[in-house]
Amino acid sequence: MKIATAAYPLDWLDSWAQFEDKLASWVGDAAGQGADLLVFPEYAAMELSTLDGAEVAGDLQKSISAVSERMEEVASLHQKLAAEYKVHILGASAPVHADYALPVNRAEFYCPCGARDHQDKQIMTMFERDPWRIGAGGPLKLFDTALGKIGVLICYDSEFPLLGRALQEADVILMPSCTEALAGYWRVRIGAMSRALETQCVTAQASIVGTAPWSTSVEENTGMGGIFGPPDTGFPATGVLAEGVLNQPGWTLAEVDLESIAHVRAKGVVRNRSHWDEQDLRAKTDRIRLKP
Repeated sequence: MKIATAAYPLDWLDSWAQFEDKLASWVGDAAGQGADLLVFPEYAAMELSTLDGAEVAGDLQKSISAVSERMEEVASLHQKLAAEYKVHILGASAPVHADYALPVNRAEFYCPCGARDHQDKQIMTMFERDPWRIGAGGPLKLFDTALGKIGVLICYDSEFPLLGRALQEADVILMPSCTEALAGYWRVRIGAMSRALETQCVTAQASIVGTAPWSTSVEENTGMGGIFGPPDTGFPATGVLAEGVLNQPGWTLAEVDLESIAHVRAKGVVRNRSHWDEQDLRAKTDRIRLKP
């Protein structure tokens, strides 16, 4: 498959038609470059709050509610584009009022056949806990698709090894992110590269880029697209299949061969995935006193 991962700028939208045109342009561009799987960033759906005006877009809780109310309409548009261009799409995540005490951070996954499901973020960052008041949603899922087995770890989730291990059967793990500072971008990137090493799979990071001065939640954004694999047999020595340019909008694309993933798991120089359980025997500490 060919994966396209977005460095996506947020825009002020004056009409729903403007959003339709923007999304269609992005999807058409990726499909025109041969992409089979498209990845949009975490919280990129917050630009939809501008459709309700400056007062709503600039108020955190009002903007969360406004975006949540539009997500079914957003889903219909994505399903249409996935079918039209014959691509799989991980849509931009959004705060969604679901059957939980708090809104959840949810990314919808769309297949060209019309099938659809979602992945909720598992572990909230400090700003999501307060002031956003976003909570954890449903469990991790493994999507068995025509392209292979695909998992999703949303931003902060990518930084937790046991969440990656729960997706050990995935061929590809998608990692949509929203990071204000360069350090935040690198935390997610290091997480993406670490999970690719441990799980011996491919990971794909998408980022919001640029500024959104109308927002109090996603006003500053730093990042770029990146696609990573284990630095081992059949993959680049750096583990980097493709990377974008920092803060430059656009798609980053890479070809991914599922046979290469199977091969490195079975024949790689290292076997992190299959040797994982040996940690249980070794992850103990003897305390040794070496001072007077």
